[in-house]
Amino acid sequence: MKNKIGIFGGTFDPIHYGHLITAQYVLEKRDLEKIFFIPCYVSPHKTNLVSSESEHRLNMVKLAISNIPFFDYSDYEIKSEGISYTYNTLLHLSEKYESLELIIGYDNLLVFDKWNQPDEIIRLAKLVVMKRKTDIEEKRNRFFNNAVLVDTPTIEISSTDIRERVRNNLPIDFLVPESVKKYIYEVNLYKQ
Repeated sequence: MKNKIGIFGGTFDPIHYGHLITAQYVLEKRDLEKIFFIPCYVSPHKTNLVSSESEHRLNMVKLAISNIPFFDYSDYEIKSEGISYTYNTLLHLSEKYESLELIIGYDNLLVFDKWNQPDEIIRLAKLVVMKRKTDIEEKRNRFFNNAVLVDTPTIEISSTDIRERVRNNLPIDFLVPESVKKYIYEVNLYKQ
């Protein structure tokens, strides 16, 4: 048994193929047993951003990964409410899982020293950084030495663009799983 668990947090408003493809790539490269997608309640990096209701974002994650055995989800941050700090989530998950790997984007590594309790985070989990060919080397902070960089494909899909396409009555086929697309239209997300 691999027993290494990946943790992939985000707003997921909505979750899309870019998230799923890069997560699968990391799972394979890092030989993980599974990856947990963890939608935040409120991102500490986006406190001024208005997101869809947490219930909708969680439902879309559940739909997107429902038939994928190596993907799972946690509603811990949503149930906790308030600002979702990675440290608290990892502390909670470390009670159940021995080997955690926190999956973040290269852009987050550049500002990781500004995160809440970064030293404690790297004590609880290995830092796995998704690096695309288009990511530009910038000033390194001390956490680069603790990070495992995983080259991932560049997939130009963004949740912001998907929301904008829905708002403008443009198709979102091939951007999100069919189940997520149906959910977005059924509950009338992103129309205003």
